[in-house]
Amino acid sequence: MSLPDIRPFGATRDGQQVDLIRLRGGELTVAILTLGAALQDLRLAGTPWPLTLGAQSVAAYEGPCRWFGSVAGPVANRIAGAQAMIEGKVYRFDANENGRTTLHGGATGTDAQIWTLTDQTADSVTLTLDLPDGMGGFPGNRRISACYRLTGPATLRLTLTATSDQPTLMNLANHSYWNLDGTDHTGDHRLQISADHYLPTDADGIPLPPTPVAGTDFDLRAARRVGDIPRLDHNFCLAPTPGPLRPVAGFFGKKGVSLTLSTTAPGLQAYDGAGLNSHPFPGHMGIPYGPHAGLALEPQHWPDAAGRADFPTILLRPGKVYSQTSEWHFSRTESA
Repeated sequence: MSLPDIRPFGATRDGQQVDLIRLRGGELTVAILTLGAALQDLRLAGTPWPLTLGAQSVAAYEGPCRWFGSVAGPVANRIAGAQAMIEGKVYRFDANENGRTTLHGGATGTDAQIWTLTDQTADSVTLTLDLPDGMGGFPGNRRISACYRLTGPATLRLTLTATSDQPTLMNLANHSYWNLDGTDHTGDHRLQISADHYLPTDADGIPLPPTPVAGTDFDLRAARRVGDIPRLDHNFCLAPTPGPLRPVAGFFGKKGVSLTLSTTAPGLQAYDGAGLNSHPFPGHMGIPYGPHAGLALEPQHWPDAAGRADFPTILLRPGKVYSQTSEWHFSRTESA
């Protein structure tokens, strides 16, 4: 096996070069951008369509495709009131969502940064990002790494790590949108999530106390058709703390392609893509993406954990290492 292919992908508005790194192994071919450490494309041998949403220009990723496939952080999901207390001090962040909440780290989040390629092998690439103290309002000089690795026959593993020289908040998540059928919507897919509780939300998307899924529209312990699930943008509570790598969700296309997601994270945000609109930028299938074109499954800690003592903590102290590992395993039947 040869080293990954690397080529220029374009330049950001402020003139920074973005590279695309193509990695092949087993039945998978993936493309990763240095912008946001984003998973730009994923192909399964024998399946003539892409399995993840992506765009062909930097302008798209600086616009409506901002979080497609990116590593969202330093705090993925929402922070209520765009502020939090860290070790007795109140910090204020970018209120980039409706002027009230911080979403995915704000305007200067990890998705908007150019990451540095620091290591590559025949089956892996490692990208690293240094965030200075105070960027986006978050304390600490932080170093974040994302290692994508292919393992046979058809598994992609992502390991995220982070350190800081001051107490800070850290909650990273891969924000890929999946569509396993190559169609314009995921309504005919089936979704299964191994969680007994989920987090209802208020009008700002801020979580309320954990609620049993039993008897609700969010009981996905057995696979259900996505089109039959009402508005889905919720965290599913997988565990009270990070744990061992284990299967937590299944996503099943109508044409025979299946995805099994495993993670060490204590939560999984599932978003049905109702707000997607990549116009005027085309996606991999040559036309812009619309609502429900893909479904996001984002392994992470629970949202707004900085303000909730009853949620798994996202406090990262000096000398400690934040770590999260997730795997996406793909398979197909002959009908695919």
